[in-house]
Amino acid sequence: MTIHYPRTASVDGGHGEYGLALLELALAKAGGHYKVELSPAPMQQNRAIVELQARMGKIDVVGTMTSAEREAALLPIRIPMTRGLIGWRIGLLRSDHLDLLREVRDLDDLKSYTAGQGHDWPDIAILRHSGLKVSPVTVYRDLFGLLGAGRVDWVPRSVNEIWAEAERHPELVIDPYVALRYPTADYFFVSRAKPALAEEIRRGLEAALADGSFERLFHLHYGPLIRKARLDQRVLIELPNPLLTPETPLSRKELWLSIDDLKRHP
Repeated sequence: MTIHYPRTASVDGGHGEYGLALLELALAKAGGHYKVELSPAPMQQNRAIVELQARMGKIDVVGTMTSAEREAALLPIRIPMTRGLIGWRIGLLRSDHLDLLREVRDLDDLKSYTAGQGHDWPDIAILRHSGLKVSPVTVYRDLFGLLGAGRVDWVPRSVNEIWAEAERHPELVIDPYVALRYPTADYFFVSRAKPALAEEIRRGLEAALADGSFERLFHLHYGPLIRKARLDQRVLIELPNPLLTPETPLSRKELWLSIDDLKRHP
């Protein structure tokens, strides 16, 4: 059977090539009963989720950050696609503000600055829950214009997204001083009408975890970016995530990137 996965609107490495590669790996490990095709045109995240929920939608699987609302509306496969890397955030800044966060030592220091985020991203609720100021934008690409115009101070982005974004926007730079971390996961989601597909993906991901191919694919895509981020050398500010459901597999340590992993893969 052919299933459809959204072509990403942002070439960010977050859920683009890696998400497709991981989905293909999982389906192959589960027996190869499905093949994947990308949607003809790029889709923003909220549009892809609407398509997934529609009875006659054109999308069968979406890889996106989880929330209680999404887990209630869709079927999540609760194995974090990027091992929680999406919850490790560093900041995009205007090039003339490279040292903006140099003196930040804790959460209270960070509350002086306004962050930009997509209006439909769960991150907004996470950041605001900790008292951070956030300005939402409707269209992803507008984030960078908002930052360049000085209407927000910084744009926290995940380690797996930020490098490609900075490359496409030479007027912006990556903050070298601070990292945010909050427990969150990006999951594959399918329609609640397709439990067999969800089970196929779950079995395949578990098999890939067991034989090491999941971790190899992860480090192939993200190892160089993680090393560039120097996460263990930054001021690390940990935030709680009020959006996590009790079913989040936080106790399965092998599913999550840790500081120890950073040391094992220098």
